[in-house]
Amino acid sequence: MKFSLSTLSAAMMMVTLISLATSVSAQENNIERRDDTMSVAVTQIIDADNQSDAEEKRAVIANTTKQNNEEQAIGLTTLIDPITHKSVDNSYPLEVSSLLSLEQAQNILLQVSPKIAANQAAIAASEYQTEALKTIDNPLVFARVSANAYNLDTDLDLSTLKNGIINDVNNGVDNGIPPIPPLPDLPNFGELVGERIPDSYNLRRSGSTTGAGLGVVWPIYTAGRSTALTGVSNARTQEAVADSILDKNELYNTLIERYFKAQLAIIAAYLREDAYDTLQQTDHMAQRLFEEGFISRVDRLEAQSALADAKSESVNANNDARLAMMALQRLLRTEYRIKPSTPLFVSSRPLPDVNYFQDLALTNHPGLQKVAAKRAQAEQLHALSDTGYKPTVMLYGYGQVEKDPSWVAGVSASWKLWGGLDKTASLASSNAKIRQADLSEIEVSDNLLLLVEKNWHDVNNAQSRYQALQSNVDLAAEVLRLRQLGLQEGVNTPIDVVQAQTQSLKARTEQAQAANSYVQSLAALMQSCGTPLAFNAYLNGADIRLPTLYTE
Repeated sequence: MKFSLSTLSAAMMMVTLISLATSVSAQENNIERRDDTMSVAVTQIIDADNQSDAEEKRAVIANTTKQNNEEQAIGLTTLIDPITHKSVDNSYPLEVSSLLSLEQAQNILLQVSPKIAANQAAIAASEYQTEALKTIDNPLVFARVSANAYNLDTDLDLSTLKNGIINDVNNGVDNGIPPIPPLPDLPNFGELVGERIPDSYNLRRSGSTTGAGLGVVWPIYTAGRSTALTGVSNARTQEAVADSILDKNELYNTLIERYFKAQLAIIAAYLREDAYDTLQQTDHMAQRLFEEGFISRVDRLEAQSALADAKSESVNANNDARLAMMALQRLLRTEYRIKPSTPLFVSSRPLPDVNYFQDLALTNHPGLQKVAAKRAQAEQLHALSDTGYKPTVMLYGYGQVEKDPSWVAGVSASWKLWGGLDKTASLASSNAKIRQADLSEIEVSDNLLLLVEKNWHDVNNAQSRYQALQSNVDLAAEVLRLRQLGLQEGVNTPIDVVQAQTQSLKARTEQAQAANSYVQSLAALMQSCGTPLAFNAYLNGADIRLPTLYTE
């Protein structure tokens, strides 16, 4: 096993070197210790509509694996997610090394996270909807083509018509002949006409018709309704972007949490194994002293019991390390455990004043961006409600495409006089939403300021804790060295060595935990400021770095 020792303090380096010298024989039962890299294809989820982003992501693939210095031309394909085994369309295969620094893991996370890809799809959908609404005021031109076939078969009742004609004819004859002397009876002209009209008629017709026309409708005045609808959609896009940033920042924080918890678990596993190796030597020395009669059987049994406990704790610590590495593996969606190469760290330099971070939060936090998007939506809904009784004016026209075409054109204006949504209530509702957004901004700002201050104090406390524990580590290491020498000289008993070893293990573990608390508190501080990637600058500038098992 190999550790990077170049950045340790002198005392810590001495303790680590002593530990290294006693743990060479424990290679087989520990967690994986190879420094090799393994490349396995995992699913890279991207937006197929954004080809420029795809090019950038393929460049990240080449840099991450360090296997190709040129961009790989890989086509879109359907891949199988290594965790859920579901197929994912429109993806690129992504080569991921098993040995990853934190920055490499951050780049990969952006490419393989389903949550980030889903948020990108939501943003794209909202943007497309906004684009669609921008043309709502444009002229609408439409064409109509029709082809009809008909068949008519019906019986028409002509009796009423027939009786009416007979009466009309008779009345007309009577009124049209002037008074003359009596003449012979004239014929009934109505009946003569009626005999030629049937009581019913069977109508049969069939044929076909065709027609074509071209029309246009142009809303030339909508009282701002179209602009308000587009504004609402655009504000919803801003809200989707803010939600996406919130989720991305949370994922960054989750990555840091799992990445450095894995490092802490690996260190704890190493320390437990180191303690087990030391107690093996103590047990061997106790056996020799017991055989020579220098210690009692009780002392011998105590050494054996301590060795058995150390072995059990070592096995448990190794299992915990595997579980922590598996949690990191699940987040990065690989089929194998990730080996973190960025060490736990602590900076001895003080942080900037808390006001600096609070100003960052008020400027960059996506929670405030989301509140602003909510307010913009409320303002646009208010503008839409204010158009309730304003007119809508449209130009329209339609013409038939024929030899002798008919056409119509004109302008129309329409007002809502009564009914529908109540304008007064709608305006009151939108005003209440605007007030809600303003008050929410105040509440979110207050909570952010308090959260930033809490995280800032947590970082300072963890830094102070780590530095204070250094003296405990030095003391425990020296006591252990003296107890081991005393055991060889017969001055101390095996139980004295066991107790010294326990104190040394406790001190080193507590200091590693303090370093992890510093890292996690710093990540939380950067997230509360809305600048999670600023964590990398503090990492690169740290002057204290703990050992790491896997090195590049």
